[in-house]
Amino acid sequence: MADIIQIDRLVYGGNGMGRLPDGKAVFVPFVLPGETAQVRIRKDKGRFAFADLEEVLAPDPARINPLCAHFGKCGGCHYQHIPYPNQVSLKKEIFIEQLQRIAKLEFIPVKSAQASKEPFHYRNAMQFHLTAGGDLAFMDFSSANPFTVKECHLPMETIGEFWPNIGFEEAGDINRIEICQNSEGEVLTTLTSKSEGIPEIEIGIPINMAHICGTDQVVLSGDGFLYHALMNKRFKVSAGSFFQRNYSGAIQMIETIAGVLRGKQGGVLWDLYCGVGLFSAFFQEKFDRVIGVEASPSACLDYLDNLNRLPNVDLVEGMVEKVLPRIKDKPDIILMDPPRKGLDRFAIDAIKKRRPKLVIYVSCDPATLARDIKRLGDVFTLESSVVIDMFPQTYHIESVNVMHLK
Repeated sequence: MADIIQIDRLVYGGNGMGRLPDGKAVFVPFVLPGETAQVRIRKDKGRFAFADLEEVLAPDPARINPLCAHFGKCGGCHYQHIPYPNQVSLKKEIFIEQLQRIAKLEFIPVKSAQASKEPFHYRNAMQFHLTAGGDLAFMDFSSANPFTVKECHLPMETIGEFWPNIGFEEAGDINRIEICQNSEGEVLTTLTSKSEGIPEIEIGIPINMAHICGTDQVVLSGDGFLYHALMNKRFKVSAGSFFQRNYSGAIQMIETIAGVLRGKQGGVLWDLYCGVGLFSAFFQEKFDRVIGVEASPSACLDYLDNLNRLPNVDLVEGMVEKVLPRIKDKPDIILMDPPRKGLDRFAIDAIKKRRPKLVIYVSCDPATLARDIKRLGDVFTLESSVVIDMFPQTYHIESVNVMHLK
């Protein structure tokens, strides 16, 4: 049985929220605030429900036609029906709502919400699944089953030309394929499997390809890494190592952090979840000592390659929550870019115990950011936030947040 609802607002995660006739909150994708929609309940959770969109009965005048034929089926994009400037404004509103509701902050000091320079064709890496027949696939939004990809407008040009020419006789043991490119148009393809057996691959052209199972990596062809150029620096990034997926967004992030650090000189910087050394490379000149902390073995090796000539930079390999209590140097500033799950409680305890003057928290999830701000709130005060739209057409929200010691 279908229900007709009014969409009150968008919430984090890509859904719109409305109310069923009995007052129960219901979450539905691919809508805009103010629209009237016909929906069908997919999952009733008791206090709230999730629904599929059947029809928009009264569309918002701002609604536009999506660029991609897969929109609404693919779970990768959530906002292609929204004009891009509106996406940025809505993300700012959602970011503020998350911090107000979860962190219990009355005032959220958002300095700006920065749009991406490229609303489409901005990703330097794309991940695919495989159908049983070996076609590159995305996951169906409703069923979570893979479907064959015919088009995608998010990757940069070289990936966009490259991926349609890849195919396999069957999926076999491969559960994910990642295709990366650098600004010179070089490509690295990484196959991830559940078992250590190396898949049989026929390669008809020169290609960089690696196979990963857990932390084990085997180069199948060419090199198992790419060099990424960003501003005036160059970074080696191996298969399995993380690098920012939007070049122009990464520059916006670096410029935002540089503004926070303007005028500061000397002391010790902890670069937590440092990856291949992006932030350490750009900001090490400002500090007497930089200590990077990273758990990924491949990223640690890349970090050493990228920064090994710098005498004031050191790397500690291990999980942040485990190694912080062992680091002797007290930080003056902590710069951290944790994964989507945010900070472990032991990491928060260690940060509060060391009491740096300044914490710069780069977040890719406002919900876990808000939780961590609340946990840090007895020692640090949120001074400013900048929202950076690293992932247009999606619900994802990146931000740079500055916290001062109370």
